Order: sequence, then C-alpha cells, then structure tokens
Amino acid sequence: MSASPTRRTAILIPALNEERAIREVVEGALAVSSVVIVIDDGSTDATVERINDLPVTLIRHPRPMGKGAGLRAGFRHALELDVDGVVTMDGDGQHLASDVPRILAAARQCPDTIVIGARIRNREQQPAGRRRANAVADWGISWGAATPIADSQSGQRFYPRKMLHLAELQAEDFVFEAALLIASCRELGLGVVSVPIDSRYEPEFRRSHFRPVRDIARITGYTIGRIIHYGHVVRAYRQGHRPAHVIDPEALAAKAPDDASPLLPQR
Repeated sequence: MSASPTRRTAILIPALNEERAIREVVEGALAVSSVVIVIDDGSTDATVERINDLPVTLIRHPRPMGKGAGLRAGFRHALELDVDGVVTMDGDGQHLASDVPRILAAARQCPDTIVIGARIRNREQQPAGRRRANAVADWGISWGAATPIADSQSGQRFYPRKMLHLAELQAEDFVFEAALLIASCRELGLGVVSVPIDSRYEPEFRRSHFRPVRDIARITGYTIGRIIHYGHVVRAYRQGHRPAHVIDPEALAAKAPDDASPLLPQR
C-alpha cells in the first residue's frame, strides 16, 4: 500500500522523555513512511540517544516548550519538504504505526478531511478520569468546530497539506490540537473523519503529560472564546452534535471489494 494519499506523507512524532518507547515507535513509523520527523521537546533522559542511528529528521528544543510548539516545528519542516500531508503520533507507544495505512486509506476516500485515529475500541482500557475528561472535550470542541468529532484528544491524526499553514495559530501545548480542529473546520472548510483504533493504556507507558483538570480547563476556555468569535452559536451546536463520521476502510473494503466508488462517511 502506498504510504500517502497522493505522493507521500510525513510522520511527526513529538517526544518528551520517551526513552522507554521511542525506538519502537520510530521504527514502526519508518516501516510505513520514509519521511519521519521527531521533535524532541527538551528531553532530559535518553530519548535522543535511543534513535540516534535511525534515518529520521530530528528537531531538538533546548527546553520543554509544550506539544503545540513541537507540532508547530514539525509542520514548518514538513511544508519545506513539500509533502502532501502529515500523520502525527505520540512518542509514548500509545499509537501503533500499523494503524497508519488505515488512516491514510480514509484520507484517500474522503479528500479535504482531517482523519483521527479515534480510541473507541476497548474504551474500558481508558482510566475513568481520562474517559470523562475526553468526553467533555469532545462535546465542547465539536461545538467549537461546528463538526462532530469522535475523539478530539487523540494525537494520532492525518492532516492534509492545506492545514499545515495553520501552524502559526496562537495556542500552546494541548490547546494547539483543539485549535487546529476548530480553525480547520471553521476557516478552511475541512471535514473530520474518525477511524477506530484501540485504546491502549499499558502499565509500561510513562505517566501522561496531559493533566485532565488543568488541560481540559484551558481547552474549554479557548473553545468558548472561539464559539463566541464565530457566532451562530445555536447552529454550531446543532451541527457539532450530530453523529460523528466514523469509517473503517478495511471493513468497508471487505464488504464491497468490487465497488470502486469513493467511500464516504455515513451521516
């Protein structure tokens, strides 16, 4: 299977103190794309040493600057490489590169969309506090984007090239990912499609950098501001709380192997 919807896709991996998982994550990414960019956010452990011998582009921050700054640096570099889009993955091992071909298949089937690897399989694996926080974020960000989103907090996403120009959005850390969804839908007219992936919260993962109370409060404050900014509040609420667009390209292909027509999400 081709590694991109059209020509090629870069895989971006922001990382902060990921020495336990980073090598496996990067090797998996290299198996599906020849363009892998790792953004080290000022790690103080052996994250960089673990991947020094691998053929990746490494961008290093001298001190921790947050996930938003890491993604922003990765987007800028990806634009310089003239790729057609990027897939983002977290560096802690929660995301599997083996899911990337399905995400890219959805991107081919549904042009001009952000494709999210939605952690809706085995949701019982998610800690209860994280599950509740994610549900609150989904509800609010779907309203802000005026588009239903199944897992607004998943870091495994495909972003088409036109969205990369939003790198300079004024939002930081985990708020940046919410800002990307909202601005992409509201200002670029992109859609959002979700591809089911497994929820993976294994004991060997390092403690998440995401802090549910603090970060959801920041995301909520940002989202409320954008809802007010764009106006048409009731209409945006109704549009954002329709059923989310969820497709599984593999399952659809198995059901209709002879159908060459584009596969579109069900509304």
